[in-house]
Amino acid sequence: MNGKAISHAAVETLEGAGVTVKRLFPVPRLRNLDPFVLWDHFSVAPGTGFPDHPHRGFEAITYMLEGSMRHTDNLGNQSTVTAGGAQRFTAGRGMVHSEMPGGSGDNTGIQLWINLPRRLKDVAPAYQQVDAGDFPVERFEMGWRKTIVGEGSPLQLLSEVSYSELALQAGGHFEEILPEGFIGLAYLLQGQARVSGQDINTGSACFVTDASRIVVDSDPGCHLMLCLGRPHGEPIYQHGPYVD
Repeated sequence: MNGKAISHAAVETLEGAGVTVKRLFPVPRLRNLDPFVLWDHFSVAPGTGFPDHPHRGFEAITYMLEGSMRHTDNLGNQSTVTAGGAQRFTAGRGMVHSEMPGGSGDNTGIQLWINLPRRLKDVAPAYQQVDAGDFPVERFEMGWRKTIVGEGSPLQLLSEVSYSELALQAGGHFEEILPEGFIGLAYLLQGQARVSGQDINTGSACFVTDASRIVVDSDPGCHLMLCLGRPHGEPIYQHGPYVD
């Protein structure tokens, strides 16, 4: 069963100190996609960034597509994540961090927030970095898939999530069986794709619910992010940097 597939375009907005992001959600037409709270495709130029700011109640993954970002926090962590790498922080009961550009060029990536279930809202804050070469990559006819969260990846979350980067050559095909109850999205970074029967363009996503599988086809070729998860089934109350 392919279920329901609905397309949605990201909206450009400003965040932090002069950072332009393409925001998929939360926006007025789409507040969240349980368990996912926020999806930003960011572009951080030198002289801009995200200075010290607080968070609580969720986990976040910053995945770098190009350039690098420097992370510091009140837990004592200081590190730089480069293209193809990721950093995960668990805000839990509260933390303060900053993310600033690590290079002189453009620094682009995806930031994803995942809600913590009510029973884990008060968990201790934590940080993890995984470099590009430590993620498993599966190569298949007409494409490849890199697992950011899921089987074989060292990056750990407190929610059931599968998160990957996928590239297809012209005429490529990919499909994945979804665990029962999972929902998700495919966000197109480059090219054109048809996801579970729905055409999407660059900077747009296809949301898939009530489905047993997700199917991706591309005649010209494409580069996308695939994000799937099990809803917590709890209200998501986001106000600024907090998800309570």
